[in-house]
Amino acid sequence: MPDRGSGSAHPSFDASVGRLLQLRAQIPNGQTVIFQRALLREFTHLAAAVFASLFSIAVVITLVNVLGRAAGGRLPVEAVIATVGFSALNSLPLILGGSMFIAVLLALSRSYRESEMVIWFSAGLPLTAWVRPVVVFALPFVVLIAALTLGLTPWVNQKMEEFRVQLANREETSRIAPGVFLESPAADRVFFVESFSEADKRVENVFVSFRQHGRQGVMVARSGSIETTPEGDRYAILIDGHRYEGTAGTPEYRVMAFKRYAILIEQSVTAPARVSVRGLSLPDLLARETLESRAELVWRLGQPLVAIVLALLAIPLAFVNPRASTSLNLAFAVLTYMVYTNLLSVAQAQVAQAKLPFQVGWWIVHAGMLAVFGLLMIYRMHLGSPLRWLRRSLTA
Repeated sequence: MPDRGSGSAHPSFDASVGRLLQLRAQIPNGQTVIFQRALLREFTHLAAAVFASLFSIAVVITLVNVLGRAAGGRLPVEAVIATVGFSALNSLPLILGGSMFIAVLLALSRSYRESEMVIWFSAGLPLTAWVRPVVVFALPFVVLIAALTLGLTPWVNQKMEEFRVQLANREETSRIAPGVFLESPAADRVFFVESFSEADKRVENVFVSFRQHGRQGVMVARSGSIETTPEGDRYAILIDGHRYEGTAGTPEYRVMAFKRYAILIEQSVTAPARVSVRGLSLPDLLARETLESRAELVWRLGQPLVAIVLALLAIPLAFVNPRASTSLNLAFAVLTYMVYTNLLSVAQAQVAQAKLPFQVGWWIVHAGMLAVFGLLMIYRMHLGSPLRWLRRSLTA
């Protein structure tokens, strides 16, 4: 009979134990270069894939929205690319922060599902050992997000505002798309042209519906153009047309034929453009002492802080029981992200309304989420310890 005391009845179990002992010997003080490099490599690959996906989705959604506005005549066709580019640059901080959070969450969740975490825990690594590689991975993203939020994003917002002003100040006929009815900015005229010549800025077969002094009118003309007086007033000049004016439901209508008819589009005196705090540079924002500027500071300073805190929160949120459903932790992680960003918006609004001092508003939300991170880490290391789950599995 074979000797039951010599050898082992479970060779695979002995191999696993030998692997655990080998890893324990390779991990002095709970850290190794191999451990950190493996995590950083996986974080980087996942972050690149997630960023490409999120950025593509954001660009496509913006492009569909902008093209719809351009097709309806509410936006010039030549402004589509600039509008999409500004929107994409403006969304970069949020996309980078979300990509980093999802990358850490997916990488650690995969380690739990494939029982890789069991090996690391059994080799002597505590859950806190994941903090350092996550912080090392997140720091370049945080620096980039801070540079975008404090530098690039205000510049993009300023250029977007200038671009909107330029579009608003353009001649009405230059914003008319052939074959499309377009309402004037003052909402008192509707234009329709059959064709448009870019070379001499002339339109052919013009239809204008207007309302003036309580009377409805219609003008049709063979052609038209824009002229600017020396005083800076701009007129739409209609050539060879008719004007019909009257009150609907009554026979009181006037018909007038004209060779040349001028319509005042815009007077030279215009109101100065309002400067938004979103387009102010950081020094200009710090120099202003208004509640609106302080609220904007809460948002700008909060973006990099949100990114680093979310990366840390992904460590305890990534826990997955291989025997249970893997969707619960992902749903909780998405909920945490939404609650965090909404709380930051609430803090910004409270500072803008003078209900919360700036000295408290810029850090209170982040301190609260760090407290949540600490509580979750304590829960995972003690109450929900993976090693305890491993012992229960082995003794079952």
